[in-house]
Amino acid sequence: MEAIEKLLDRVKRDFGVQLQKKDAAPIFSQDALIGDPNCPICNGIGFISYDAPIGDPLFGKITPCECRKTAIETDKRHLMTAESNLTGYQNMRFETFQVEGRGHLRPDEKASLEYAFAHAQKFANQREGWLLLMGSYGTGKTHLAAAISNTALDDGIPNIFLPVPDLLDSIRASYNDTEQDYTNRFDLIRSIPLLILDDLGSQSSTPWAMEKLYQILNHRYVNRLATVITTNARLQDLDGRIASRLEDPSLVTRITLQVPDYRKPMKATNESEDLSSLHQLFNRTFETFEARSRENLADDAAAQLAEAYKHAFAFAQKPEGWLLFSGPNGIGKTHLAAAIGNYRQARQDHPLFVSAANLLDHLRAAFSPTSTIPYDVVFEKIRNAPILILDHLNTANATPWAKEKLFQILDHRYLAPLPTVITTTLAVQDLDASIRSRVIDFKICRVLQMFEVPMYSRNPNITVLPGRTKRGFSSRNSK
Repeated sequence: MEAIEKLLDRVKRDFGVQLQKKDAAPIFSQDALIGDPNCPICNGIGFISYDAPIGDPLFGKITPCECRKTAIETDKRHLMTAESNLTGYQNMRFETFQVEGRGHLRPDEKASLEYAFAHAQKFANQREGWLLLMGSYGTGKTHLAAAISNTALDDGIPNIFLPVPDLLDSIRASYNDTEQDYTNRFDLIRSIPLLILDDLGSQSSTPWAMEKLYQILNHRYVNRLATVITTNARLQDLDGRIASRLEDPSLVTRITLQVPDYRKPMKATNESEDLSSLHQLFNRTFETFEARSRENLADDAAAQLAEAYKHAFAFAQKPEGWLLFSGPNGIGKTHLAAAIGNYRQARQDHPLFVSAANLLDHLRAAFSPTSTIPYDVVFEKIRNAPILILDHLNTANATPWAKEKLFQILDHRYLAPLPTVITTTLAVQDLDASIRSRVIDFKICRVLQMFEVPMYSRNPNITVLPGRTKRGFSSRNSK
């Protein structure tokens, strides 16, 4: 039998066992390094070698004994967990994810959570392409990302799970670490079979950090390596080079979790801080908008409807300036405005959709001594919203206070300028003079008049309603 000292030396050489620093934790536990002393196969050595002739594939081969396999697998799992940085995330698995949240979720919020959960599970099983999880704080993005990482480890797939700031810190540290070569560390990160980056956008925006992050993601993009990214940021707020890759639908599956903070489940549902009513119109999209071709609309009406849809969709893709829909009730203005909001919400823009009447009610309520949110907070939230969609603006019978508040909000957004969508049943010349002066600036606002479009009817027995008298404001932007 081979001497024990020679056998152990050969084991170290064949299995790549390296000496550790004096204060470093051992690669394998003591239980994994030795065998069962009562094992009849290895007699406690822990390894077995084969008595095979020269030339035989088993000649000189050393393998762990059966008595050590459980200990080796356990230590291998611990080692991979430590390398993946999952030590504090081992309980974040799909089985522990609460798809119901903490209750009190609206139907659209629950559907959003279930949709994200299903796609995360699918990615964990297939590990193909990129998965981008977007949403505010506490929505479950990190839990789902960690669950993907834990599932990969269960399958023996090496991966790295790191918050982006920690990732960059580890690269910086490798510059001066004599035990770890920078080039090897950098190549490991950008080429590992599965990379999971948590909280993209929270890192410092130094040129060095941006360049290293781009190099990593571009390498993985070019080579189509499985990658998971979570972020609270909007794509337009990220480095343009990275954002352009995250917008590639051929590689990236983008999921937005539109749910309240799990740690503060009541905040977005019971308090008045959430002013937007877009969730009530979640089914008003560009896909569900009807062109009304079966109604045999008059040429002018069909042209106005098509023009409104075209500009609404263009604005949704690139929200700049103002867009105003002017026309009677029941012709699709609110649907198009909500479609813009839903389109941008899916891209993490957090549009504020509110009717003018409700907006004013929120402002009045904020004056109350019992209000939990100061008036200034509500006012600033409205006038500085990334995209404001103001539905049913009507200043015909508004009080002086209401007109003043509406003008203060719109004037601020006009001067900024901030993307704004307005619907109104009034002709432009019937709006309050101060607001009208902003709307008729064609460099900022595009006016879409729809007064020729008849009211939509869901009753097939009712024919097209009589044509309307042409009203409104004549402008080159409404043509």
